[in-house]
Formats: sequence, structure tokens, C-alpha cells
Amino acid sequence: TESTQQPNPPPQPPPPTAPLPPPPPTVLPQPPAPPPPSPSSTARIARSPPKRRRRRRCSLCCCCFWTILVLLFVALLAAIAGAALYVLYHPHRPAFSLSSLRTSALNLTTAPDGSASRLTTLFNLTLISKNPNAHTFTFFYDPFTVSLSSSPGSVPLANGSLPPLASYPKNQTTLRTVVSGSWDDVDAGSVASLRSDLRRKGGLALKIRVETKVRVMADGRKSKKVGIRVVCDGVKGVAPPGDKNATAVANVADSKCKVDVLIKIWRFTF
Repeated sequence: TESTQQPNPPPQPPPPTAPLPPPPPTVLPQPPAPPPPSPSSTARIARSPPKRRRRRRCSLCCCCFWTILVLLFVALLAAIAGAALYVLYHPHRPAFSLSSLRTSALNLTTAPDGSASRLTTLFNLTLISKNPNAHTFTFFYDPFTVSLSSSPGSVPLANGSLPPLASYPKNQTTLRTVVSGSWDDVDAGSVASLRSDLRRKGGLALKIRVETKVRVMADGRKSKKVGIRVVCDGVKGVAPPGDKNATAVANVADSKCKVDVLIKIWRFTF
């Protein structure tokens, strides 16, 4: 009998294996968290100005510093120049003196009812202008304004003027003028003050004020005009006698004239 060989059965596939679990994730060490900022440091950071503001402040401070430094340097140069000029030329301010004062009219009349008082005056004034500088300096004066008042009551009595003048070194110039005044309604206080002063034995105390502007020329160069004020005190005047052409000579032996430079700042004059 023929034997039949049975074919071998095909190999069975291996049973499926379970998938391998994924590897655990790698955990990196984390740096420690910084501590929370304190309230004071937070406020300090909020108040700190930005860099631009710091730069602006720095530039402003530098500008102010250099400006002050330049001004001080200019003032120093001016002081040195002034000292050198004084040592070289030894300049003197102009001088004035009162030569004579004559009263031609000093009439004070009051209405019968006392409602109004009238004052009429006329004075002949002689001033002397001196330039004490030995050389170089020449004074050029503008027209003068002259006023005369009682002292210390400061009751205005007369006004006048003088022409312009050029005063050369070591020169003396005599200035003559007539000052007068007329007031139709003088207040009662001024009337009482004048009547009281006229009765005094020494006479009526008078004050003469002269104002002008002067320019100085030295070595061909002229300065800017500067205002000056001349005040003469110590004058004793009396009313003239009743004669028509009579005059009264004031006592000027004790008179002194002071010259002040007028400094004008904005609207104020000192």
C-alpha cells in the first residue's frame, strides 16, 4: 500500500507581545524661585527717574555752571579794568557850589475869608561848576532843571533851567539863572509852615536841587549819558523889604552841594 505523506502544517506566528511602556520623562532640576520683592524696593524702582531726565538735568546744571563762571569772569575783567583806569587817571566826579542867591520876590497873600492863598517868588541864582580832573576827562552836560523849595517842609517855591555846558579839565564855570514860581491855591499846611519859617531869626531854610545828564569824554571816547542830581543845603533866605526893586541876599556861607549819580532800574530812579 502506498503511504501518503501528509504535508506539515505551516508554522504558527508567535503570539503578539504587549508594547513596551514609554520611558519615563526626564525631569530637569529647576532653579529656586527668587524671593518676592519687598515693598520698599518696589517703590524705589517706581520712583527712579528715567535716564533721559537725568541727562537733561545734568546738561542744565552744566549750562548754569558755565554761565555763572562766564559772568564771574566778565565781572573780574571789568573790576580789573576799572582799577587800572582809576590808578592811571585817578578820575574825580564833578563838583558844584552855590555862589549866591538873591530873593527878588517872596509874596504870600491870603484872601480875606481865608479860602485861598497865593504865592509868588523870584530868585537870582548863581552856581559854580568845577571839573577837578587834571587831564583827559571832559564833562558834557545836558540842559539843567533847577528847583527851589523850603527845608525841611519841602514847600515848592521856584523852578527854572540852565543851558547845556561843556566842562573841561581843571575848568571852573559860573552858571547864572532866574528861578520863579506862582501858585494860586497853596494849601493851609504849606502857608502855616512858610509863615512860621519867615518869622525865624535865622531866616527861611532853603534847598536847591539841580538835575541833568552828563557824558564823559576821555581820550576821544565818549561814555553813555548818566543822570546826576546836585542838592545844595544850608541856605538861609529872607523875604525882601517892601521897596519895589529891593532884593534880599541869602546866607550861603554854610551851604554844601552834594552830587549823586542817578541809577535807574525799570521805572524807579535811585
